[in-house]
Amino acid sequence: MDKHKTLVVATMNEHKIAEISAIAGSFGYRAVGRGEAGVPDIEVEETGTTFEENSLIKARAIFDMLGGAAAVAADDSGIEVDALSGEPGVYSAHYAEVDAEADAGFFAAAEAEGLEGRRRQDRANNIKLLCRLEGVPLEKRTARFVSVITCLRPGKEPIVCRGTVEGHVDFAETGDGGFGYDPLFIPLGYDCSFGLFGQGDKNAISHRGRALAMLAEKLEVDR
Repeated sequence: MDKHKTLVVATMNEHKIAEISAIAGSFGYRAVGRGEAGVPDIEVEETGTTFEENSLIKARAIFDMLGGAAAVAADDSGIEVDALSGEPGVYSAHYAEVDAEADAGFFAAAEAEGLEGRRRQDRANNIKLLCRLEGVPLEKRTARFVSVITCLRPGKEPIVCRGTVEGHVDFAETGDGGFGYDPLFIPLGYDCSFGLFGQGDKNAISHRGRALAMLAEKLEVDR
């Protein structure tokens, strides 16, 4: 495939890499993970207060590590819950450790279920979100998934794409598909969570799918 059709994905999250690769492939792009691109396995500190800021921070860090010689796409995403004034937002991936002392119980509950690694983190995050929404009725559990993808290319201006999907947070997790908050999020117009969606069906309407579709369009226009 042509070099300009390859995107280095600035994440170490295997679920995100797989999802982005599947979506990008449908638009004619090959997405490769940081490891395949030869980028050191170091975590980039996300110090921004918005998805746009964190997406740019990650994209710039990986772009610089590659000497500015390859196209890099960085996703920063999460869930915004209206009843919680937009929480967890940019803290979505580590929601259950925002307050280490207060949140310790959420990890203990996930560990008691025999979960480890990223699955343990996801489950702890979901337990915390459900606790924070305890007693909140369905009509007030509105939320949205947000994905902001920043693409940096040699000699080109940055491209920033924001994709969203509206919905609400359910009262319990359903399904074992997807990752993160997928088992809790029911997209608008549907009656089941992303955890029960097939990968292709989810990608067709997801926040990340929409952001990548916009990115593919802009890349075609600005070759």
